Amino acid sequence: MHDFHLANEIFKTVLEHASKNGFKNVLRVKIELGSLIEHGDEILPENLIYNFKLLAEKTIAKDAELEIKKIKGENWKILDIEGEKH
Repeated sequence: MHDFHLANEIFKTVLEHASKNGFKNVLRVKIELGSLIEHGDEILPENLIYNFKLLAEKTIAKDAELEIKKIKGENWKILDIEGEKH
């Protein structure tokens, strides 16, 4: 469930960015992901992608590719959001 919380945070940020930039489709989201431990479990890239895809169904982000680069540290950030404009 901890993976879902972070995926939801990323998803909301992606949709907000897409709206501000006039995207009709989100194509790619580049993310750096450190070793985040929530409720005793590490957030794994594959779980994050799975949960993002669940959230993105039937939205402009449904076909978005998530590129997740593992980094040292205990943080994460979105590096870039690419989309197709109207």
